[in-house]
Amino acid sequence: MPEIHHFAYGWFNPALAYLVAFSGSLTGLVCTTRARAAGTRARRARWLVLGSVSIGGAGIWLMHFLAMLGFDIPASPVRYDPLTTVASLLFAVAAVGLGLFFVGTGRKSVGKLLVGGVFTGSGVVAMHYTGMYAMRVSGHVGYDEGLVLASVVIAIVAATVALWFTVSVHGGWRSLITAAAIMGVAVCGMHYTAMAALRVHLDSTAGPATGMTPTLLILPIFIVAAATLLGSFVSALQAMTQEEFGTGPTPAPLMVRVPRPRTSSGVHSAPGRD
Repeated sequence: MPEIHHFAYGWFNPALAYLVAFSGSLTGLVCTTRARAAGTRARRARWLVLGSVSIGGAGIWLMHFLAMLGFDIPASPVRYDPLTTVASLLFAVAAVGLGLFFVGTGRKSVGKLLVGGVFTGSGVVAMHYTGMYAMRVSGHVGYDEGLVLASVVIAIVAATVALWFTVSVHGGWRSLITAAAIMGVAVCGMHYTAMAALRVHLDSTAGPATGMTPTLLILPIFIVAAATLLGSFVSALQAMTQEEFGTGPTPAPLMVRVPRPRTSSGVHSAPGRD
């Protein structure tokens, strides 16, 4: 097997990947918190969609490809098929979205949480390995079955924990930040476990790898994802601010009591009389 680098740029890639996973998870948790407080189904659905894009699109999918910038095979160029890459994005957002809508609507139960966790975790696994299928090298790619199974278990556990956070976390920013930090560790742990399962076999007779370079692929993705993440976070903060300052208790009207004039005998005169 050829030499493989998972951290070609040192600590920069895993640190940036974790930061994105944390930011996406935090924004998603803020959105799901707003969804629980929404007064109508339409508003709840809007917040859950934003949460799905934040967690699935940024916290999971963008984290994956930022981490892949550190993946390098010195003996072969690494390229990506753009259509398959986009398909992996759809897997991530759809899996998280269906999980959030499943556990975030109706009555909460442990059974719903476990079923949602299995489904969402399976979608995350599909996202990761679809993204890896998009990778092109001068040869072919295989996987260690034991580590693949471990990555599936981690993904399902991480998804279940993430869904539990989205429906259960209450309180202020400290609770949300702690939950997002745990989710970020789980997402990165799943990714690097799956990457450890990777086995590359180069073939000198194979043609050159075709597709987009990692840098060319990730630049527009990062710009769009960052703008979406920022928009979701600003929307959530704006809604929180409006609810904090715009829906407080209405003050009671000020009542002014005017004393009635007294007569010369010291008795109050009736209104309208001399």
